Amino acid sequence: MTQIEVVPVSSSKQQKQFLNLPWAINKSDPNWMPPLRQNQKLLCGFGKHPFYDSAEAQAFLAVRGGEPVGRLLAIVNHAHNNFHEDKLGFFGFFESIDDADVSNALFDAGAEWLRGKGMNSVRGPADPSINYEWGLLIDGYETPPYFMMTHNLPYYGRLWDAWGFAKSQDLFAFGGDISILHGLKDQKKLMRMDETVRERFGITVRQMDPKRFNQEVETFLRIYNEALTNTWGYVPMSRAELLHMAKDLKHLIVPELAIVAEVEGEPIGVMFGLLDYNPRIKKIDGKLFPFGFMRLLYNKRAIKRIRVVSTNVLPKYQGWGVGLVLALGMVYPGLEYGLEECEFSWVLETNDLSRKTLEKGGAPKYKTYRVYDRAL
Repeated sequence: MTQIEVVPVSSSKQQKQFLNLPWAINKSDPNWMPPLRQNQKLLCGFGKHPFYDSAEAQAFLAVRGGEPVGRLLAIVNHAHNNFHEDKLGFFGFFESIDDADVSNALFDAGAEWLRGKGMNSVRGPADPSINYEWGLLIDGYETPPYFMMTHNLPYYGRLWDAWGFAKSQDLFAFGGDISILHGLKDQKKLMRMDETVRERFGITVRQMDPKRFNQEVETFLRIYNEALTNTWGYVPMSRAELLHMAKDLKHLIVPELAIVAEVEGEPIGVMFGLLDYNPRIKKIDGKLFPFGFMRLLYNKRAIKRIRVVSTNVLPKYQGWGVGLVLALGMVYPGLEYGLEECEFSWVLETNDLSRKTLEKGGAPKYKTYRVYDRAL
């Protein structure tokens, strides 16, 4: 058999091979969704992205017989290590044919690079961190992913296991048809809880104000960073990162589906959903230019699937039902918008409060993603 060679990506040709490989690997999977090409290029460090203001990375290609057969990005996230006082490296943007020799060679090369940077353990998949896309799909391959969620072929978990990775944490996606929202609305117990929490703290709920978009983004950043401080794997998102992400999402966000909870005019919690743009991204094959962007945004109301991305509540109000108030605050706008399917993702397996709230609301768990660790 032809020998496997793992090469560090350095030239523009190798970068192009690295970025194009997912199309070759996943061509047989009808549920695979292509990434937005320009966004992927920047997140891999092949262009300027604020994540790399406090991170560094090295991309690797596995080549057999002159053809790329696997890829990996090894990452040192200084923001994570400074926050956690850790020496943890990350693996991301992994793709491979179904051959452990290929994946092992990639992991070995990435591990050697991370050790050279002083790291003593590795976690992944991170594309490129917890604040973007991460986790390996290990259950729920039968349906396509929602927007900004990962998807991979079923054998990937076996390849990660073969190198000696062990489970660190599982993430869940809950979802189904719009009866979930109707179920929340029709549960008298939940409605009474909602009323009680609102009265106890004097909570009012409003939709995002698109005329104050930048201020709303600042609000989200403040609540996001304060709310998740004690969450497993959390890394503060820098202001530059959030503003960059906000610029990308500005035309994708639907204000009616972004909810803010306030007490005496001060925001204490936020929840926002993103329409599932994936089917449109697939039609434009991940290319926004020259006309893909227009096709992506045309008649957004025709998109009937939504992913509820984030529910964050300031620590002072956590555990008092504010998350439920936010969820119910999105029910009526969602129904009025004409949504037909929704997903709540992702939810940590250790996040008992969110998990149990969704289960009580009748949302089935239908996908599981895994984050792995291994000592170096």
